[in-house]
Amino acid sequence: MSTGDRDPRRVEGAKLLSDSSLILFHRMTGLVQTLTALRMDGYHVVSLEASTWRTAQQMHAALAVALDFPAHYGNNLDALNDCLGEVAAHAYGFPADATGLVLAMTGFDHFASASPDVARALLDIFATHSRNAQLQGEQLLCLIQSSLPRFPLESAGPTPIVWNKAERPGPFPSDLVPEPPKRPWWRRSR
Repeated sequence: MSTGDRDPRRVEGAKLLSDSSLILFHRMTGLVQTLTALRMDGYHVVSLEASTWRTAQQMHAALAVALDFPAHYGNNLDALNDCLGEVAAHAYGFPADATGLVLAMTGFDHFASASPDVARALLDIFATHSRNAQLQGEQLLCLIQSSLPRFPLESAGPTPIVWNKAERPGPFPSDLVPEPPKRPWWRRSR
């Protein structure tokens, strides 16, 4: 497909996917602007308040409702893996005519503090299905909002978790600016 044939509704999602399918936000204004642009591009947006989750069961219950998982959903990570694969294939969870699916989770740092292993597994599973969906011409994005300005998430399997471009730190974030190099002792003036 040439760039002239590209579906213009996919522009915002394609820009985000060029970095990663897992994008971090701190500022709610940036997240809201991005979600508005994605909705205008035809994406189906599922918003979840992850700060209220303290256990894996609370996460599973919220995802099951939001993505319309079948009644036999097992409320465990294996079942989540299976169901997200079916969501990516449009069995349920978002309309087939949508440009793609966006899972937006606010306050994710609270859940990651309460259940770090489950939070990491959720992102790993989502990243895997996002990569697989891209091979089928589908788009699955996960936007992760944190109340911490520099929430430390590095990757989900081979998928990097990156800060959105507006909040991405430069080569040296302001709190990590290196000191200027010191002259070797033999060159210091006496």
